[in-house]
Amino acid sequence: MASLNSIYIKKETLKTLYQTLEKKGDKGIEITISINEETNNYGQNLSAFVSQSKEQRLAKNPRFYVGNGKCFWTDGKIQIADTQPQAEETFNIDNDDDGLPF
Repeated sequence: MASLNSIYIKKETLKTLYQTLEKKGDKGIEITISINEETNNYGQNLSAFVSQSKEQRLAKNPRFYVGNGKCFWTDGKIQIADTQPQAEETFNIDNDDDGLPF
């Protein structure tokens, strides 16, 4: 139940993420990573984007992609992580169009 993956994030994207967090006053950001079975023209099968709320997904808000990469090793037995109760951390999900990328 393991895999090793690599992801490449451009410096400009990191700056945008940091500046947006500073403007919103957030402590951090949740990133969703998608691993596909097929690779693209660049040999990549992994993409990462800023996580969205259910409302944002239903409203078809565009994703803010942060990087691409590839899975370079797996034992073929990836499983869904167990959900365990933990201290709630709140994220500011702002649906207002404030000109920020996410």
